[in-house]
Amino acid sequence: MAPASVRRPPYKDFLQPALHRRFSTTALILLAIAYVYAIGLARWNSFLWSWFPIGPTGIRAAFLWFSGSLILILRIAQYHPGYRTSDSAYDTFLKHYRNFSTLETIVTYAFSAWLFAQVYIFSQSKDSGLEWVTYLSYERQRLNEKAVAFTTHFVILGAYQAIRHLYLDNDRLFLGVAKPSEGAVQNNSSDVGTLMKKFWGEMPKIFWESLNQTLLSGILTLVIYPLFLRKAVWRLSLFFFRPFFNLPKTNYVPYSWPISFSSFISMALASFMLLIVWIAGNTAFTMFMVKEPTKDHRPFTTGSKDPNGSLLNGLKHKKLFFKCFAMWELALIARDFPERRKAIYEDLDRKDGPAWSQVYSICLDILKSLETNIGNYGKSPQPVAAPVAQPVEEKVRTTAPLKEDPIYLGGPSRRRNFRSEVERAVTQVAVAPGQGSHLSPFAKRTVDAAKHQLLEVQKAATGTDDTASLIRTWALKGLHKWAGIPFRQEYRRRMLNAVLGGPYGEPSLFINAAYALSMLTSHSLQEDKYGNVQRDIATIIRTLTNVTKKLERFKEGFEVHWTDIEGVKECPEVDAILEALREALSTLIVEFGPYARDLRLTLTDMRLAREAANFPEPQPRMDDLLDLNQWKR
Repeated sequence: MAPASVRRPPYKDFLQPALHRRFSTTALILLAIAYVYAIGLARWNSFLWSWFPIGPTGIRAAFLWFSGSLILILRIAQYHPGYRTSDSAYDTFLKHYRNFSTLETIVTYAFSAWLFAQVYIFSQSKDSGLEWVTYLSYERQRLNEKAVAFTTHFVILGAYQAIRHLYLDNDRLFLGVAKPSEGAVQNNSSDVGTLMKKFWGEMPKIFWESLNQTLLSGILTLVIYPLFLRKAVWRLSLFFFRPFFNLPKTNYVPYSWPISFSSFISMALASFMLLIVWIAGNTAFTMFMVKEPTKDHRPFTTGSKDPNGSLLNGLKHKKLFFKCFAMWELALIARDFPERRKAIYEDLDRKDGPAWSQVYSICLDILKSLETNIGNYGKSPQPVAAPVAQPVEEKVRTTAPLKEDPIYLGGPSRRRNFRSEVERAVTQVAVAPGQGSHLSPFAKRTVDAAKHQLLEVQKAATGTDDTASLIRTWALKGLHKWAGIPFRQEYRRRMLNAVLGGPYGEPSLFINAAYALSMLTSHSLQEDKYGNVQRDIATIIRTLTNVTKKLERFKEGFEVHWTDIEGVKECPEVDAILEALREALSTLIVEFGPYARDLRLTLTDMRLAREAANFPEPQPRMDDLLDLNQWKR
């Protein structure tokens, strides 16, 4: 039990230092890659200074490392668990394109690429042809467009990679789950050595992806640079270099083509090197940051003065990232750490209630939120109530009302035509806004005639007068093209949006909540000496049954949208949540089925639980048949 006077450190005091250590491991990997690059770019005029870290090679390695570390800093600023839930990629774009994080991503990638390009240029010899300023006869100076095109290519590469980063949502972290079948305190799958082996196993994939992106970015530059950027970039470069060099006053672009075969090879090689840094850094960051929430094979909060209080602080945290890690730790405690489980059962004297009661309430609320998300899907948000208007004292009119005659009145015998009707409608809107205007029968007949003529033209061209069907046919043709991919409302994306809610949804939160609740409940048979858990078992079983059956019915009745041209009805994340709910129910049925009557669970409750968990019905025994009527009562 934790006395009231004991300070309860917040959960972030344990999680953030661990994240810093994992970030340091990723940064060391990039430093090793940058040092290898620095040695490879050395001119080897001296054997010692070509590799010695204190010298030009060390300075070059520091700049190359900083170029790659900018992406890690960006990931630290923008990492998040969970999917960006929306019905289509276009909806995701509408939700996030105005965020500051979007601009931050593009600027960070572009600056990282620009810095890498400058280090590469200054590491080349004079014979490479990549110097910024060349000297002609009589000490005349000229800006070298090869260096301009080389740097522009890297800025284009950075912008392209930033857009790809945003589209693929590389900022997402894939958190793990604590499955009961994988239990073992000695599980070393999250050790640094094991993760390093896993990372080096990903290197062939990193090399192949870097090569593909190098070729695509090279083609992109060959198209964009001469058509859209050459003149503007050339003039901008002259603007920056003229204060420092004696360059010609003219702004004309050179006649010669700046990208030769040798410069294109250098451009491709440098791009390949930079992409390895980016992709390797992103891969290592994603891999190391989602290690289990343990330190020295113990849960994070074990070193706290109030372990249960710190854990509850994380479970109640408003930020999804802290809540998911705390729930993951709770599931690990429920599976692998008997001492911490007993501490939860025996922690009774707390301000907000016993530790078990709070854990039980938090887990059930998380699982019940699945029902809430399903119920709210597709419903329009509730309108905000308008403020009550204060009564306004009506003013007395002192002049005659405005006339509603046409403005351009030609004479008393003016014939009514469509122009006069439009003129009358505009006048009415001008003098009485908010009152609306109604077309006269003459204008309605004109509109109907135009609509009829349009349908005749459509029928003659397409053979059908069904406008809605024609529009859908055209839309489906567009959706089959690559340009229609962002507008497809795929089954998996819509299912995640419906079940997980928004703007982000993390499946591991619900899976770990189900596992933690079932394992804590099942272990209470031997470890809960006060018997506090047994009072809540009936509610847990009924809640798990209701959530499982409702989620299963919703999944079975969820139809494919007409824009989903592939029509694949698969959603592995929702299937994993359903599997966790069924496994949790099965565990409770096995452990507490013999005590159902003592726990005030009826035959109907147990039957529904078995149906939800796909659990086989038990064979009736003679004692059960004799006491059947008593059980029903």
